[in-house]
Amino acid sequence: MASFSSDGVQIAYDDISPPTRVAGGGAERTILLVHGFASNRNEGWKRTGWYTAFARRGMRVIALDQRGHGESGKLYEPQDYERERLAADVLSLMDHLGIESCDLFGYSMGTRTALEAAIAAPDRFSHLILGGVGEKLLEPSPVVAGEPMAEAMLADDPASIGDAMLRSFRQFADEQGEDRKALAAVTRVRNMPFNPDALAALPMPVLVVAGQGDTLAGDPQGLARVFPKGHAVSVPGCDHFGAIPHALTKAAVFDFLDGLLDDDFPAFE
Repeated sequence: MASFSSDGVQIAYDDISPPTRVAGGGAERTILLVHGFASNRNEGWKRTGWYTAFARRGMRVIALDQRGHGESGKLYEPQDYERERLAADVLSLMDHLGIESCDLFGYSMGTRTALEAAIAAPDRFSHLILGGVGEKLLEPSPVVAGEPMAEAMLADDPASIGDAMLRSFRQFADEQGEDRKALAAVTRVRNMPFNPDALAALPMPVLVVAGQGDTLAGDPQGLARVFPKGHAVSVPGCDHFGAIPHALTKAAVFDFLDGLLDDDFPAFE
């Protein structure tokens, strides 16, 4: 396992060069992958086929375990998971590896980290891919009683969790062997909503892609329209968890990176 220290926190990562360079001998293209909540680099990207898919295209793949997840350091105070700190881990990893700029792909919670990193250092990212999110990212967080996700993570018996969505995240965390106390701390962070003006100032092409059945994300078109070079794709037959390994999601990402998406917010039908 490769790792480095980001502000005193050990961050685990993979750095995978393609077996052969791109035809013509040019510099390899690099993409950095940021997984979602309760996931990790192995589950979010390797098992779902993204490592192999990018390697076949001759791309260098870098993926980290966000702090509190996978093999990275576990912390138990909510302030340790503020969005700015997660984004700083991404930028620090790039510095550690000597990467001046790359493509950036985040999924679910990882999209928020990716967006924050792009806002902080827009010149370091050539393309930005936001998966598992949509127009709900722009909406105020709903007011709920208590801390239901943290409570679900800390429940003694997952069968006692009444809400199906909360129960699915808890089961997913258990399947990955994640530190549920650290995940509870992640959910207790109170980040400010993104400033629409800051999003509208991002200069790079941005793809927003989500499953048509992803009730957590909402319509990707509503978010894509915020960006000057925004594109949106909805993947049919997928919910929040089903979209990430789907072949149509990969097709959308590769078409986007190849500059093949139009500006009229296409959707797979």
